[in-house]
Amino acid sequence: MRPGFPWVAGRGGPYDGRVAVTDFTNKGFEQPDPSPTRESARSVRDRLVPPMPGSVLWGWLGPALVAAFGAILRFVDLDRPKAVMFDETYYAKDGFALLNFGTEHTPLDNANALLIQGNTDIWQRCAADQLDKCASYVVHPPLGKWMIALGEQIFGMTPFGWRFAAALAGAVSILVLARVARRMTRSTLLGCLAGLLLAVDGLHFVLSRTALLDIFLMFWVLAGFACLVTDRDRARARLAAWYETSPLDEHGPWLGWRPWRIAAGICLGAACAVKWSGIFFLIAFAVMSLVWDAGARKAVGLRRPYGGAASKDLPTALTAMALAPAVAYIASWSGWFATAGGWGRNWERATSHGPAYFVFDSVRSWLAYHFQVLGFHNGLTTPHNYQSEPWSWPLLLRPVAFFYESPKTGCGVQNCSQAVLGVGTPIIWYGGLAALVAMFTWYVSTRDWRAGAVLLAYLAGWLPWFYWAIADNRTMFLFYTAPMVPFMILALTLAAGLVLGRADAPPRRRMVGGVVVGAFTLLALLNFWWLYPVLTAEIIPYTDWSARMLFKKGWI
Repeated sequence: MRPGFPWVAGRGGPYDGRVAVTDFTNKGFEQPDPSPTRESARSVRDRLVPPMPGSVLWGWLGPALVAAFGAILRFVDLDRPKAVMFDETYYAKDGFALLNFGTEHTPLDNANALLIQGNTDIWQRCAADQLDKCASYVVHPPLGKWMIALGEQIFGMTPFGWRFAAALAGAVSILVLARVARRMTRSTLLGCLAGLLLAVDGLHFVLSRTALLDIFLMFWVLAGFACLVTDRDRARARLAAWYETSPLDEHGPWLGWRPWRIAAGICLGAACAVKWSGIFFLIAFAVMSLVWDAGARKAVGLRRPYGGAASKDLPTALTAMALAPAVAYIASWSGWFATAGGWGRNWERATSHGPAYFVFDSVRSWLAYHFQVLGFHNGLTTPHNYQSEPWSWPLLLRPVAFFYESPKTGCGVQNCSQAVLGVGTPIIWYGGLAALVAMFTWYVSTRDWRAGAVLLAYLAGWLPWFYWAIADNRTMFLFYTAPMVPFMILALTLAAGLVLGRADAPPRRRMVGGVVVGAFTLLALLNFWWLYPVLTAEIIPYTDWSARMLFKKGWI
């Protein structure tokens, strides 16, 4: 690693490119002198907020170039296949309905065929006073479908149009991950590595080219996490400034309204407005943020850091992580509230008794709809050919075939295949599994905040599904892991920093670390290139398609 891309050192030491095993944990600091010297105050600031080394320009340009590479991969031939793939049959049409009616509407039975023919007249007809008869019962909140609708509004009701927003969210998420990895590691090089690995992960890639909701869930969860990591630095900088200029007390100062934490709450509320499973990340990240606050207060030696976090940080945290998400979630339903044609809307009854009753009955109908959807999710046990259990997801044992056809021509031989397989890049996923084990070991031994944050986020996306697998035998799929993927990549990035080692390590040690990380990255690129034809519906010989099925029993 070049000197311009250092890895943060531990416990306030020089930022010389070495791996931080205790950095940011701030354990064991003694109560500081109530009148610290200028030097000791600076040392506390360095422990709380290590400086960001390297060029600001490259800190943005490097991640932006990686994101541009990922965007090119995602937008090239985005309209292939020219078909309605898998659950696009629901969400592409729901987005189009939101544009036309403000809420979901029931399509004609042959709507998919009409769309592929270029005919957008796909809706059932209902009289103006019977719009509820055409209402479509949907079981996910509207925000992800509104995002799909954005592409449809700009580019039309075509495969490119309904996939545009997914590709955009996927590309932007690469930039967000690269930036947050840079902030966590204080290394532009490692930030770019994180973005590159996300760019060539097969599952993230396929979901970025498909009009499903999971890529948007992933995007908002990652954005919320990135905002909280930024808030952590900003809050610690304020705490350091207070330490340098104010008399110490037992609890410490109020750190302000913290707009980055409010932004995180809005993003996590948006995640819930895409799919309800966003709530697990909201809860986990809210607790994590408060623990970070207490840790910062403890780092400067306050006598009552937890009491300070409870009295000074908790009230504003409730605004950021409870009120802001609720507002974002409710706002996503504005089309349902504002129109008469939504499922369970009861518009005529609501408007027949005056404004106060309209509000009351609208809220009552909205809550009744939510309880109905909750019952659906708890009872979703219909078998599916591509369903899988949560324990198998990290092993990629049962991916989902989003599309498969056997064209008669186009590959130069008699038997051809055209497929879109929703599967992760095996090198990345199996390496990520090893990296997560390393993060657990690292956290147990050092309490490093980065390892803990990555593990918490990954488990928040994974463990809840075990409950439904055991209690309800719920139908589940591999692509439910979409919001976990960035945190698996972060685990790989942190592990890469450990493998690279200290900047002042012997040259042979540094060379070996660089070769290992470089070889892994190259293998990930080659693995993605090998899978690319079955991720993008290229027409290839059947034998080539079969050769790419890693586990014949599970992948076919």
